Amino acid sequence: MEIKCIALDLDRTTLNSQGHLSKANRAAIERAVDAGIQVVVASGRALDSLPAEVTDIKGIRYAITSNGAAVYDLHTGKCLRQYKMTRESVNEILKYTVPERVYGYFAGMEISYEAFIDGRAYAEKRYVDDPVRFGAMPHAVAYIQGTRTPVEDMRAFIREHIEELDCIDLVVKSEELKARLWKTLQENVEDVYITSSVRQLLEISHRDAGKDSGAAFLMKYLGLEREELAAFGDGDNDTGLLKYAGIGFAVANASAACLAAADEIVASNDENGVAQGIERIL
Repeated sequence: MEIKCIALDLDRTTLNSQGHLSKANRAAIERAVDAGIQVVVASGRALDSLPAEVTDIKGIRYAITSNGAAVYDLHTGKCLRQYKMTRESVNEILKYTVPERVYGYFAGMEISYEAFIDGRAYAEKRYVDDPVRFGAMPHAVAYIQGTRTPVEDMRAFIREHIEELDCIDLVVKSEELKARLWKTLQENVEDVYITSSVRQLLEISHRDAGKDSGAAFLMKYLGLEREELAAFGDGDNDTGLLKYAGIGFAVANASAACLAAADEIVASNDENGVAQGIERIL
């Protein structure tokens, strides 16, 4: 079927490694919009963290945010669909990430928290002050510090807002500890969807979230079929979206799981892979 909608992951897919939109990718997106294709954002980012250089493109109206926990009409600011985490699941997450329960021989390996509430991102102040200490890449520091509202005690903040949470991120520098936490939470916490977009993040939301869930809602909302959707991604959190779409594109720098889920592989995010894929579609 003819492609009538394109869903774009942002970081390390549509945006280059410096977090910006290249001229080539912007031009290709604009050509797609001019051709009558609905171009939508599909990101793990919160609404307020979406970059203006993408959302200001005329014709980009809809955004799947927080890994599918919330879908927005960018023109009106209206939230079209939203899943909040359950009180029970949040309490269980906090229980299984208490330092004395988690660390053991991982002593000294710190965990920090992020929380998204109604399109806004909050994070522990010590993480915002020094993201690299918690595993972030140096080029991501400006983004983290520019989009996160710092909070001194995130565990208390999460409890205070326990019925308002779109998602919780665990920031874990150790890949071994991250894998252990993922397994523990998957086995012991109900009503959650767990994924990861970058090495140091474990991203947790309501069980019915996911970019593929957000895309399915939006396609129905727009009166389109899934076969009319093309999607681009790079991370493990994009695999469901790429499998759901009529055609899924992975950029060359994608994770192994994302590459395996894709129908086609395009050039990397630093080599305008999104522009290459859009040109194939057009």
